[in-house]
Amino acid sequence: MKKIFDIFSEKRIKEKRTIKIVVDYREKNSLVLSELKSLGIEIELAQLDVADYLIGNIAIERKTVSDFLSSMINRRLLHQLEQMNQYENRLLLIEGIYEQELYSEDENSKGVHSNSVRGFLISILLKHRTPIIFTKNYEDTARFLAILAKRKSKEISVRAIKKDLDKQERLQFILEGFPGIGPKTAKELLKKFKTIKNIINASEEELKKILGKKTENMLRIVGQEFGA
Repeated sequence: MKKIFDIFSEKRIKEKRTIKIVVDYREKNSLVLSELKSLGIEIELAQLDVADYLIGNIAIERKTVSDFLSSMINRRLLHQLEQMNQYENRLLLIEGIYEQELYSEDENSKGVHSNSVRGFLISILLKHRTPIIFTKNYEDTARFLAILAKRKSKEISVRAIKKDLDKQERLQFILEGFPGIGPKTAKELLKKFKTIKNIINASEEELKKILGKKTENMLRIVGQEFGA
């Protein structure tokens, strides 16, 4: 008798893996997200302290060409690259090279000088040790992210884990875990109150001088019970 193939045998049943990418909430209106969803990728919006996308232990900063050039000029990207050093694996993704020139060789061009862009790209690669991916458009970006997500389908950490923090950095890192508190605000709080304990025990009026409307969120988290 010919053996009938049992499609329901335990060896054939495989648990379907959920492929997920954590995305900074400021990217929520990006066309990249809608394209990722069409590719079957689950999206989790979160307030990320570092990068625009997290795939496993990889932090990815996405820039359109125009955003890349402007953040190069105002040096905002340098700060972002330094923050991304918290992650062992990181990528800079420059989107839209088919839609806009990254630089021009035209001497009469009013844009950024081509050699300045070249030098900055070299600095990203060598000094900041961050690989660069150039994509055609948002669809190409989504496909790169989807392929990466399928290869790195591990538990995703929303916050980076810094290595070898000194005492002051550790205190700052703890405070930056609260929604809306970035490096500048964390430093202001520590300069005024000196310790985490003093910050937690400070009055609402004292905290509002630095945090403003963010005070309510911080106090709510401090008083929230686990599992509630």
